[in-house]
Amino acid sequence: MRATEIRALGEVAAEGVTVLRDVVRGMHTGIASRVFTSVGPAARPVEVIHDAIAHTVYSAVGTAGQRLPEAVTAVAAARVHDDTPIDQTPAAAEAIAALNGIYGDELAARGNALATTMAVRVDGRRVDPTPSAVAEAFPDATNRIVVFVHGLCQTETSWRRPPRPGVDAPDPRPYGARLRDDLGFTPVDVRYNTGLHISSNGHGLDELLTALTEAWPVPVSDIALVGHSMGGLVVRSACHYGDEAGRPWVGKVRQVVCLGSPHLGADLEKGVNAASWALSRLRETRALAEFLNLRSDGIKDLRFGACLDEDWGEADPDEFLRDRCAEVPFLTGVSYHFVATSAAPRPVGMMLGDHLVRPSSAAGRGRRRRIPFEADNGLVMTGLHHFDLLNHPDIYDRLVHWLAVSAT
Repeated sequence: MRATEIRALGEVAAEGVTVLRDVVRGMHTGIASRVFTSVGPAARPVEVIHDAIAHTVYSAVGTAGQRLPEAVTAVAAARVHDDTPIDQTPAAAEAIAALNGIYGDELAARGNALATTMAVRVDGRRVDPTPSAVAEAFPDATNRIVVFVHGLCQTETSWRRPPRPGVDAPDPRPYGARLRDDLGFTPVDVRYNTGLHISSNGHGLDELLTALTEAWPVPVSDIALVGHSMGGLVVRSACHYGDEAGRPWVGKVRQVVCLGSPHLGADLEKGVNAASWALSRLRETRALAEFLNLRSDGIKDLRFGACLDEDWGEADPDEFLRDRCAEVPFLTGVSYHFVATSAAPRPVGMMLGDHLVRPSSAAGRGRRRRIPFEADNGLVMTGLHHFDLLNHPDIYDRLVHWLAVSAT
């Protein structure tokens, strides 16, 4: 762990204390205000004393919360001589990914060292998109690339999840390793800050693929893009912005596959939006609403599947359940595919989906909006939860079927 990362942890800890203090103070103030108002003018002297004491206590807690973590991390940073990035350690990388998913937009805005930057990763290590670095990372590179883009609060290691117990999986290896052997695709894993706007990551993925294909050791003929959950939306966004900019890599894309992606939004985010709106109506719970509204831009984009800058650029991010999303056209000549699943049979499965995304959203089939997947380009399954999609033999068989078209 580097000294800058230790100091970054201190900044996060100090911010966490501040947020907790503000929530408690807000609820305390709201409840006290309600009580004093109900009593009337007779309570004014007590109210003045109460407010003075509360202000002193909360100020002291805030000061301690800022200075103590900074002091502790400053001492620790001075004693650290290891220059290995913390995000190369799998357990630490997963914790940082979760932090980025929840709070990554603020980390990036503050320049915090824990803010993940989009990059190709091999064995947890960042690969710079230069010819020498890419050639070293991919010594057996082929002319076909399959790019894997993970979902919210995840890293590229999510793709190495083993099949769920009880599933008959003759080959439990990740999709990428199997596609290399079966179809000659070189798997490329991407890690990114899932707390940023989906469209911001779309721009980033466009730029990364531009640099990667230019630095690739051999001429690239085919590109397949596979995204899980939020990753599918990032892929669609990148294709759109890459096409707008006339990027050469876009012309090499043959297949786009979205596994459990909330094209029409995720119910959990809609529920949190509705809850925070309701909590903000009362002064006693307004602080809780403000706390809930601290969740990242990336999470809020999942409310209705926002893939474009225009979807959020001039909107109040916490407005009550308003869908402003424009449709993102598919690339011409590219086959788009989806996988949707539910954890229970109908009709319960249609309501609950895979615990995070409903089948109708993953398939892009809504009453008002419809994503133009062709009827034969989808796979709908039951009995699987959201993360089972990362490694399942039936899904892999369909991937081989879909991607074989571009491998011939």
